Amino acid sequence: MTKKGIRNLIIIALVLFVLYWAAVWFLVSAVLVPSFMERLDAFDRIVEQSYAEQVQETALMQNSSALYSIGQAWGRRKDVEEVEILSEDGYRLRGVMEQRAEGHRWVVLLHGYTGSRQMMYSYAYWYAEHGYSVLAPDFRCQGESEGDYIGLGATDSRDLEGWIGLILQQDPQAQIVLHGLSMGASTALIYAAGDIPENIRAVVADCAFTDAYSMFKEKIGSWFHLPAFPVVDSAELVIRLRAGYDLKETSPLKAVSVSKVPTFFIHGKEDRMIPVRMCLELYNAAICEKEIMIVDGAGHAQSSEKEPVRYFGEVENFLGRFTKQ
Repeated sequence: MTKKGIRNLIIIALVLFVLYWAAVWFLVSAVLVPSFMERLDAFDRIVEQSYAEQVQETALMQNSSALYSIGQAWGRRKDVEEVEILSEDGYRLRGVMEQRAEGHRWVVLLHGYTGSRQMMYSYAYWYAEHGYSVLAPDFRCQGESEGDYIGLGATDSRDLEGWIGLILQQDPQAQIVLHGLSMGASTALIYAAGDIPENIRAVVADCAFTDAYSMFKEKIGSWFHLPAFPVVDSAELVIRLRAGYDLKETSPLKAVSVSKVPTFFIHGKEDRMIPVRMCLELYNAAICEKEIMIVDGAGHAQSSEKEPVRYFGEVENFLGRFTKQ
């Protein structure tokens, strides 16, 4: 081959290399930056696909509407106030709090991927009615909180330290429950495995994933129809560089193998977003005091809507073992 031919091959290879990494950079933004993903042509398709994967049963949808109305009513209570903390890397994180005049039971409600605190308001209503003070934050880069990238539980578990600190400033005797949905549940599990205050009494993990790497891999395939190799490993490198965390190390499965915080695992049997097998893996790996509830006929984060009486009754029974009035 001539020198000119070799030079042309090198140029083509460099162009392809740059285009590949630009595409990976774009992909990471599409998954982890809400303001970016909302501008994509694929956004509406992904939303429609996610909705179609949910159970659409009439009774469940009626329960969902009723719980939503109850939650919004809680959010309008005069005692529900806006609160704010500063993350360790300088982002303003916002949430709402309702503190009771009596008692020391608290719940921190943690929402799911691309969600906001509002999706937890129906849970807030139930906890408030059962004597808990309530804190419902927006995760970084979601809702009203600042941030550049969704944390998938990695940065969120570190931010949770600040929210717990806020509660302990208000109530040093607080008995704190972490109740999370989806990514929020995974965040709670990761946090509970760290160096945490004794005030953390229990976790309710509703439809948690086993690890961020597996979730990223699955969504790259189902949303963008891309192969896991080499795309996911390339994206992992970009995420480490841009967002500062490692997908493979963001692992609730590893966390439950060391956490001693009592945990109630919940999952919808028909969940097509995070398969129920992940809940079973988490439960089997957990070394803490634990219980599990699999709800027939419930999709992703729909367990409380499918069987609200059973759901909140079982939560109350479990938490009653670890918190006091």
